[in-house]
Amino acid sequence: MPRSAANPPAPAPPRAAPGGDAVATVERGLRVLSALAAAPGGRLSRAELVRVCPLARATLDRVAATLVRLGHLRAEGSDLQLAPRVLEFGNAYLAASTLPEALGPHAHRLADELDESVSVAVPDRDGVRFVIQCPRRRAMAVTFHIGDLLPAERCAPGALFAARWDEATWRCWRRRLAEDPHAAGFLALPPRSGPRQAPGAGEFTARVAEARAADAAVDDQLVEPGLVAVALPVYGPDSTLVCAVSVVSHTSRHTAESLTAHALPRLRACAATMRETLATSGRGTRERASTLAHPAPPAPVSASAPGPPAAAAAPTRATALRAVKDELGPGFLQSLARGLTVLSALRAPEGLTLSQVAAVTGLSRATARRFLHALRRLGYVGAGTDETRFVPLPRTLGLGFAAHAGLTFERIAAPHLAELVGRVHDSASIAVLDGTDVRYVARATATRVMGVDLGVGTRLPAYATAAGRVLLAGLDRQEAADRLARSAPRPLTGRTLTRRPELAAALESARRDGHTLVDQELEEGLRSLAVPLLDRHGRVAAALDVAAHAAQRTPDELRTAVLPELRATARRIEADLAAATEYLVAEAVTGAP
Repeated sequence: MPRSAANPPAPAPPRAAPGGDAVATVERGLRVLSALAAAPGGRLSRAELVRVCPLARATLDRVAATLVRLGHLRAEGSDLQLAPRVLEFGNAYLAASTLPEALGPHAHRLADELDESVSVAVPDRDGVRFVIQCPRRRAMAVTFHIGDLLPAERCAPGALFAARWDEATWRCWRRRLAEDPHAAGFLALPPRSGPRQAPGAGEFTARVAEARAADAAVDDQLVEPGLVAVALPVYGPDSTLVCAVSVVSHTSRHTAESLTAHALPRLRACAATMRETLATSGRGTRERASTLAHPAPPAPVSASAPGPPAAAAAPTRATALRAVKDELGPGFLQSLARGLTVLSALRAPEGLTLSQVAAVTGLSRATARRFLHALRRLGYVGAGTDETRFVPLPRTLGLGFAAHAGLTFERIAAPHLAELVGRVHDSASIAVLDGTDVRYVARATATRVMGVDLGVGTRLPAYATAAGRVLLAGLDRQEAADRLARSAPRPLTGRTLTRRPELAAALESARRDGHTLVDQELEEGLRSLAVPLLDRHGRVAAALDVAAHAAQRTPDELRTAVLPELRATARRIEADLAAATEYLVAEAVTGAP
């Protein structure tokens, strides 16, 4: 199902926030991220952002420079694009909600049993936001993604959630329906074609009444022609609605009626099992469910709740922000960085108190209170199990989560490789271990008359390459020794190490030093330097290397001039990869090593 390419309507400027310019700066930064998240491909020119945000060009440039420095955006000429690290905000919500860990296995099992796609969604004001997706791989496949937002009137879960709306949420929905009757502002929703009209208020309220009576809802091609679904509510231990689980199919396989008959018995069993899981995990209190459905109005942030001692990492984080501010001067908006740090820190399932937020972020309680107040008023933060704790809300998924669906390892690495090549002026590659060989999976080349020519897909013996030795060093010693034995090392040049004690010593050096330099062992005149790339669990997943001609770089030059750049690039790739694989690994980062 195609994703809409229509430009989103310009959001209204937010009201002035208490706390002065610092909080206003956070609002502007969130506006920029939201506008890019709603744009096709997560990309807009600066001129377009000035128009849709709206912001003065000088203000936008400072906001953009800060977001680029934080790793949330990437600047490409006059365009700005969301970077993978923007996923940190949605990751915080998903971690705090506990839903992927608690309910994901049940949803995937149901998808396998029924051989149909299964989704789990939560209410997001008057919309529906997906938090778990279990698609079936077919030619006619459902391609919603985690983080996608649908209008309540155009999907089955929406009727279930609307059955619990208060009058304020109904007013919000009626206002939105009047202003945008065809839901053109929802990027995940395909444009409606053909004679069928968008559902009106009367039709939706009738479906809500039916859903309330049946405790179930059906989508008979409301999203688009051909798509049918049946959804059930999932309740918390105190009978409050936490989320909805849906089975989704296509009319080439089922009608709405036949899908309901086919799926409903197992769907009911799955919803009951999910409820039991939420009860045993302590999830689903009345306060939490109410917050998810419709955030509470802004209230003063409490300063009285006790918290733990400051986390060891917090002063380092706060000090790092001050150091960047000192380095970049007025072009870096430290207040924006602090506000976003508060948002990404809210990962605890029961929420964090003000004191805990201050401890985790290294901010003063007064500063943390100011940013929590602003984020709550903007709908990104709500109350946890009580009014002294704060949790991220589903709206944080709208800061670019769905825009990164389909992200591959090569797309994550490519811009970093290009930047590395621009700094060191030598070709750079990323390789993974493939049996006794290394296989290159990403590559950026330097413009030289005499360069190193290694294309993506090239395989080379691991024992004779810097990347290979870094990767072998990441294995346990016995596994590394077994692979070296299977390699049957032979001299490729007069310098190639082939004896087992020599190679074992080279791997020990790689483990100790965190890098390897191979000097003309693979080919005369070729020197390469490699460092490991770690996955989010600290395991060696790939190797990043720079290759140079011996006439252009001495070994000492590689170590002194190139190694620091190589390590810095590796850390940036690792940060992006960690953000991209925390919850999207099963559906998006399919090219990850």
